[in-house]
Amino acid sequence: MPAPPPSGRPAASPEVAEIERALTRITYLGTRTRHHDRLRALADVPLDRAAVALLRQIADCEPMRLGEVAHRLGVEASHVTRTVQQLQRAGYVTRVPDPDDRRAQRIRLTDAGRLAVARIREAGAGEMQLALADWRPEELRQLAVLFHRMVDDFLAYSAEVEAAPEAREAVGEG
Repeated sequence: MPAPPPSGRPAASPEVAEIERALTRITYLGTRTRHHDRLRALADVPLDRAAVALLRQIADCEPMRLGEVAHRLGVEASHVTRTVQQLQRAGYVTRVPDPDDRRAQRIRLTDAGRLAVARIREAGAGEMQLALADWRPEELRQLAVLFHRMVDDFLAYSAEVEAAPEAREAVGEG
């Protein structure tokens, strides 16, 4: 018998439960050290997983404040600070003044950082292309559309939850 859902929430449909299982599996596969090491070798980018995740995030939304990067990655700001310092020393990122607050700084990719992200993404897409080689183009288009829709819905739901008064009170902000 399945476990009862958390109080006040409806039970997930079988379809949603299967999607959650698939996402858990793909997340595990994508975060394994062997997977990262293979992509790092293919891309010829000598960075650890944390640095790669940070570069990808900055590339999607640059320039960003450190706190914003930490929030988007779901990690403590101190972890981002250390990784940014390493990436800055290696020439992948630079700090620029925040136009909204001159006391603050934002992180921006350098040309080397943009090249590293492009190579990592190219290696990842190449691996995915090989893994999905038997899929028809229409199936791939449909999956891409549905994945983007799901991510957008997750982001919208997260924003709603974070904005709800009871959510802020639960974390001591209310």
